[in-house]
Amino acid sequence: MTSSLSLLLRPLVALEAWFARRTRALSGPRAPMLAAVLVPLLFGLMSLMLGQDDGWDMKNYHLYNPHALLNGRMGVDIAPGQWQSYFNPTLDLPYYLMTAWFPGPVTGFVFGVLHGLNFVLLFAIARCVLGADQGGGYRVPLLLGIAGACSAGFLSELGNSMGDNMTALLVLGALLILLRRWDQLQQWSRAAVLAALGAGFVMGLGTGLKLTNATYALALCAAFAVAPGTLWLRFRLAFLFGVATLAGIAVTAGWWLLKMWQAFGNPLFPQFNGIFRSPLAQQVAVMDAFHLPKNALEALFWPIVFTFDFLRVSEVALRQTIWPIVYLLFIGVCAYLLFVRVTKRRDGKPALAPRACFVLVFFALGYLGWMKLFSIHRYLIPIEMLAPLVVWVLLQRVLAPGAARRVGGWVLAFTTLAVFPFVTWGHAPWASKSFSAELPPFAQPASTIVFTAHVHPPMGWMATLMPKEVSVVSLVGFPSTPAHVDRINAVIASRPGPHYAMLYANKNYKQDSVPRKLKLAQMLGLTESEAGCAKLDRILKRVRFQVQMQPLAGAPGGQHCALELQPKYRMDLPALDRAVVAEAQKTLQGYGLALDGTACKIYPAHIGADPYPYQLCPVMVVPR
Repeated sequence: MTSSLSLLLRPLVALEAWFARRTRALSGPRAPMLAAVLVPLLFGLMSLMLGQDDGWDMKNYHLYNPHALLNGRMGVDIAPGQWQSYFNPTLDLPYYLMTAWFPGPVTGFVFGVLHGLNFVLLFAIARCVLGADQGGGYRVPLLLGIAGACSAGFLSELGNSMGDNMTALLVLGALLILLRRWDQLQQWSRAAVLAALGAGFVMGLGTGLKLTNATYALALCAAFAVAPGTLWLRFRLAFLFGVATLAGIAVTAGWWLLKMWQAFGNPLFPQFNGIFRSPLAQQVAVMDAFHLPKNALEALFWPIVFTFDFLRVSEVALRQTIWPIVYLLFIGVCAYLLFVRVTKRRDGKPALAPRACFVLVFFALGYLGWMKLFSIHRYLIPIEMLAPLVVWVLLQRVLAPGAARRVGGWVLAFTTLAVFPFVTWGHAPWASKSFSAELPPFAQPASTIVFTAHVHPPMGWMATLMPKEVSVVSLVGFPSTPAHVDRINAVIASRPGPHYAMLYANKNYKQDSVPRKLKLAQMLGLTESEAGCAKLDRILKRVRFQVQMQPLAGAPGGQHCALELQPKYRMDLPALDRAVVAEAQKTLQGYGLALDGTACKIYPAHIGADPYPYQLCPVMVVPR
């Protein structure tokens, strides 16, 4: 039996030995510095390969909000980015300015590099937690940093404008400050005070930029309960951390919260309006409670539930396996330690290091806060990147050192590779100009309103391309109240027109691929003769290429055939566009408006190199 098992394990042992040889250089003294430079650059190149950010949130409000701030649109437009139009735009300013000043690929590369800096923080955190001896020098912390940066959530947002990867730098940075100053935290001193204040301020900056990070601010503050020193010392440091967090929030969000309070009577408008009761929005708590667990049983097994049905926590079905593993391992280790404590047995294994306990408490509390408040996966990115380190630490506690390294290595190799090929929130081919559109001449722009009348696809990005005198008003995607309707009616009354409705125009994505496929066939010389065309026809009948050969009479330009979509992939685009107009008509009627569907015109627009045509239809005010 032993010899048979040894025979079966021989390939795995050989693979481990090969991997150890290939990664031996990671233990060298220059490895951290080289990795700190090369890995972020690699993520920048990966961002270039992905293409222009084409995500739903970018098209809705990530581009519009900073545009509105810099161009004074709050008093001109009404929610072109739907209810998210009133989110703090500070985080989106760099992306907006870069896409305005630089070619699209430059923006993508820079954001990819900046996101890649999370790897540097993950390596430093792992180094602090594991120490030089336990971590095997630099090799294990570097590999844990790579595993963390290859998480499904992080890769899905690489180089885009969603902000979770960017603010993760501040969340992880705050954690690193405390770990690096751990020894100073053991007694009340100037160094301990500065560490708590510095970590809190950095966390506050990240929380102000993206308020969903508040769960991690609270988790890190609560984790002081397992910091070194007396209870009174820990309380004082936690208090200083909390005060500094509020100061950081004031820097990045205070000005915006005040602006929202003055304009709407709700600093978080329109969210949490059940508390602030602004008349301009419905009195609800949070706008998106769809992703929360439905009952206590789901909450208990939530990582397993959303792993097998990922759309419960995301609009995009990402692939990940780390969460059920870390969750079950966490529960198992806690149960094991409780058993050892109750039975007063000695298991012969070293206790968890204080820094490791601190990270585990932060991780667990951060997850619980996320599950209770949001359960939206992309908000989980900062601690998801810590999950490989947490797995490694937990295995070190319950297994012998050699077994822990071997099991941890295989588990993390599996969870990392399972992510690939990774899924993203949407990208388009690059173009020098990130966003562009052809606009008709507006005869009286200062008197004109452009209405948007559908939630999907969002049109906020198109609002940034309208003439500055034109008012863009959304009639959908907002928790409307009579006071909000009155506000819209006041804008309509103040502008005599002409008015328009801006609606999306349908496009056939498969039709867009026909020119590329034809170019390939021409490069292969398959369209230059009747024999070549016959061969092309035979190939297309065997391969699912969605196109068919089309003979050309007279062989114009020496081309005997071309390509066309197969009948089942063709679309009646005019009919689909008329359906969009008819649906918008229903929305406009609720505001005393009428849309002239016969006069709609289609204009080209692009995100990167991808076409996004839109319809512009005349709108009249119906006398009441």
